[in-house]
Amino acid sequence: MGSKLLMRLSLVIVVVIGAIWLSFFKPTKLGLDLKGGVYVVLEAVPDEGVTLDDAAMNRLIEVLDRRINGLGVAESLVQKAGSNRVIIELPGISNTEDAINMIGKTALLEFKIENPDGTLGETLLTGGALKKADVSYDNLGRPQIQFEMNQEGAIRFAEITRNNIGKKLAITLDGKVQTAPMINSEIPSGNGVITGNYTVEEAKATATLLNAGALPVKAEIIETRTVGASLGDESIAQSKQAAIFAMILIGVFMIIFYRLPGIVANIALIIFGLITFGCLNFIDATLTLPGIAGLILSAGMAVDANVIIFERIKEELKLGNTIRNSIDAGFSKGFVAIFDSNLTTLIITVILFTFGTGPVKGFAVTLTIGTLASMFTAITITKILLLTFITVFNLSRPELFGVRGKTACK
Repeated sequence: MGSKLLMRLSLVIVVVIGAIWLSFFKPTKLGLDLKGGVYVVLEAVPDEGVTLDDAAMNRLIEVLDRRINGLGVAESLVQKAGSNRVIIELPGISNTEDAINMIGKTALLEFKIENPDGTLGETLLTGGALKKADVSYDNLGRPQIQFEMNQEGAIRFAEITRNNIGKKLAITLDGKVQTAPMINSEIPSGNGVITGNYTVEEAKATATLLNAGALPVKAEIIETRTVGASLGDESIAQSKQAAIFAMILIGVFMIIFYRLPGIVANIALIIFGLITFGCLNFIDATLTLPGIAGLILSAGMAVDANVIIFERIKEELKLGNTIRNSIDAGFSKGFVAIFDSNLTTLIITVILFTFGTGPVKGFAVTLTIGTLASMFTAITITKILLLTFITVFNLSRPELFGVRGKTACK
């Protein structure tokens, strides 16, 4: 075996080992349709006379995304749908009611002076001036919300407390008074606490909402759907059965029609699967049912690329060329057709990812990775394995390539 071929074979071994590690030792993230969870659709409802533009929707998505991250939800999806709707997917959520309630809350924090008759004055400061909010505990161990203003907010907070000494400062959340302490002196630091009859969970949830910020526009939940994990388990099981059945049929077909190259193609197809799953895990992609469809489609493209190459090799052998020259010519001539077909597929996946929604984007990502992996395995790995076989086992019979009645040397 030549040193060049040995080096290439070593590269294949390294790639396979890396793909195996990423495929089996790093868990694959599953989407809502496979793992179960909550699907929510919100519709933005602007106030009268207010225009709902892209900036407001982008801000809404940003706030919702921070809010969901505060819930500790992994593999969540928050994306725009149409001009005024947002789709939220929360895989693996068990307490769906609390999650939905938190998504829809406005978390509008306001500071107002409380009049002697108990009424509230105008809003002097809002939660937009907050730098951060955390849960702390008072002297009796009761949970409270400690807040810190940003630089501008601290200046304004100091001014408010300086000008209203002896009055009560009402702190309201979503229009409800949480606490109304007496202002005894100026508070220049911009720090304070919100007290109330909070449980630890309520205090943490409120702090999360305050850190996320108030929704820039009112958003109403118009659809909620809970996806059971059992549906995902059934889908995964059916997909595995379909994949195994398809692999067996493809393997038998390739061996019958192409003999030795068919065996090599089957090995390369397994490597293709490992590389694809490894790449998906490496970029932390979330696997969905449409994504599985993209993987199956790209697997078919990988086999199709091998068929193109092997037919070119058979044509060269029928012309009386040597096996080595036929292999080189087959891969060289087949490359153009394979590259063109895969390039058009990649163009489509870019369009799908750019303009599609969540499931469509998942399909586009997996199909893109699968297409690139199929090109790599068909053009590179299959050729290296094929040359390794004929070199190590000293094979020179065209019959091993499905060609009869021809003789050729190695």
